[in-house]
Order: sequence, then structure tokens, then C-alpha cells
Amino acid sequence: MQKIKTYTASTKMCDLISENYNMLLLIFRFEIPLGVGEKTIREICEENDVDEKTFLFIVNFLLYREGKDASDLHKSLSMPLIIRYLQNSHNYFLDYRLPTIRLNLFSAIEGCPPDVTYAIRKFYDEYVEEVNKHMQYENKYVFPYVEKLLEGNKDSKYSIEIFRKRHDQVELKMMELKNILIKYYPAQSGYKLNTVLHDIFSCEEELKDHNDVEDHIFTPAIIELEKEFM
Repeated sequence: MQKIKTYTASTKMCDLISENYNMLLLIFRFEIPLGVGEKTIREICEENDVDEKTFLFIVNFLLYREGKDASDLHKSLSMPLIIRYLQNSHNYFLDYRLPTIRLNLFSAIEGCPPDVTYAIRKFYDEYVEEVNKHMQYENKYVFPYVEKLLEGNKDSKYSIEIFRKRHDQVELKMMELKNILIKYYPAQSGYKLNTVLHDIFSCEEELKDHNDVEDHIFTPAIIELEKEFM
């Protein structure tokens, strides 16, 4: 049985990235630049005003889906930092990742029959609109609500349970698009389409990671924080 490697504050940041290239997205969301040299995670976090416990908790959670009892997450982790992380994640998807996939997807299907091209474009644009509404809701209502909680003010008309009940898995429709292209794409596929499909697979995983942080770290922590106002 392979032993799980848990990353610690004394791990070199370059080793974390080299051994797990998907951590590049994570350090970007924590606003940590490259050029980490031989410095440890602790040193890099200190230089960039990032709480190392929160950073390492999310790193090890995303790599191994390991967590702990949620009862003290709101105390042991930096909730403002997690909010910043999630906001940066939203910006990545809405301003870069999804528009880039759209551009490459539309280019790849140019040779399709017009009705197929129209259907794929419509499907993708409707999906992006869903993701946009999902993330803008969090930006507009959820994060400000939590920020007020952290300041000691509880909005009696809102709770994180409202968010939890309406929190859909935005990666699922991306899975549908991927399956449509794999099973029913009518034209000869080439490098362009295969590259887009690879991007869609990757984006689906990235969205799932994002949702898992919200569902298994952020939301449970806020549920516990709300209990302090009861």
C-alpha cells in the first residue's frame, strides 16, 4: 500500500509544485507568485501574508481529501483567507478558464453542420451563464454575509444553510458537454477538438475541487461559526 505524503510547513514549496503540478492553480489563488527558490512553505507563506495552516489544510485536502472534525475549522483556519481564495477561484473561471475554452471550442467545431455548431454553442453559453449566476450569488450574498459574521454581526434573515441547499454542482453540465462531444460529434476530430476535450476534462476536475472546498471546508466552518450566535 502506497504511503500518503502529507505536506508540512517544512516542505519546500518547489517540491510541492513539482510533485503536484495542479498546485500551480492553488498557489495562484493564494496570490503566491512563482520564483519560490528553495524556500519552505512556511517561508513562502510568511513572505506573502498567507496563513500557513490554512494553506496546508487546503493543499492536503485537495490532494488526499483528508480533513478533520469541522467543529473548530472556523477557529483553526483563516476564514478571510479562504474567502479570498474562493473569490480568486471565481475570477479564474469566469475571466479566464471558461472564456478560453469557449474560444477554442468554437474554433474546433467550425467544420460541423450549422445546426450542430449552433446547438453546441448554445449549450456551452447557457452553461457558462449558470456558472456565472452561481458564483456571482456567492460573491454578492454569501461572502459579505460571512465577512459580517466574522465581525460579530449576524444577519437574522440569512444563514449558510440557504447557500448549502441551493449549492449545485456546477461541474456536472461540463460533464454533459464532454460526453456529447465524445459520443456524438459528427465530423472528423483533430488536434483542436482533442485539445479542447482535454481542457474540458481538466476544467471539470478544477470545478469539482472548487466545490469540494466550499462544501467540505467553507460551509461546515461557517455552520459552526453561526452556532456562536445562538
